[in-house]
Amino acid sequence: MFHDVRFPTALSFGALGGPERRTEIVTLANGFEERNTPWSHSRRRYDAGVGIRSLDDVETVLAFFEARQGQMFGFRWKDWADFRSAAKSKDLGFDDQLIGMGDGMTTVHQLTKTYRSGEQSYVRPVRKPVLGSVRVGVAEQELQEGIDYTVDYSTGEITFDRAPDIEAEVTAGFEFDVPVRFDTGLLQASVENFEAGGVPSIPVVEIRI
Repeated sequence: MFHDVRFPTALSFGALGGPERRTEIVTLANGFEERNTPWSHSRRRYDAGVGIRSLDDVETVLAFFEARQGQMFGFRWKDWADFRSAAKSKDLGFDDQLIGMGDGMTTVHQLTKTYRSGEQSYVRPVRKPVLGSVRVGVAEQELQEGIDYTVDYSTGEITFDRAPDIEAEVTAGFEFDVPVRFDTGLLQASVENFEAGGVPSIPVVEIRI
């Protein structure tokens, strides 16, 4: 269950967090290791407690927490360290990310972001693009949303009016949010004085959708 609403970005700014990987490690009798991962994708965790500075901030977070019924409903989260298809020093372009190759039949392509280091790479599905931020191109030509394609902003799927030609590169540029939920059923707030307050810990965790 998911509410298509974003956690207040002014309060998520400065949050601690990032990707988590689960690796099962077995040390053999000879000292060598066997490593395996049950996860094909990383999972992100954050803590927004550091962003709460005033009593108004505390009230905003409490209202958001109650409206989500604690851990019950998911919501959007802006990861200030990773929310764009392009580097932060560059403008978004329709050719930022290669999201597929045309085959003359497939009309639906999933938004993705590729992370590269040396010869290795990881392709991350993007499920929650930001409304109005998506740009799409085929064969190095930018297309027009609403005419050549539509965007499902709840799933990150691009549906083309006509299937891209065989071997045509399908590219996209976008901003995106992370689907998360609160990772606690208890939100503890404190009032430091008549003007300041805080919530020591506001843990949130990425959810699969």
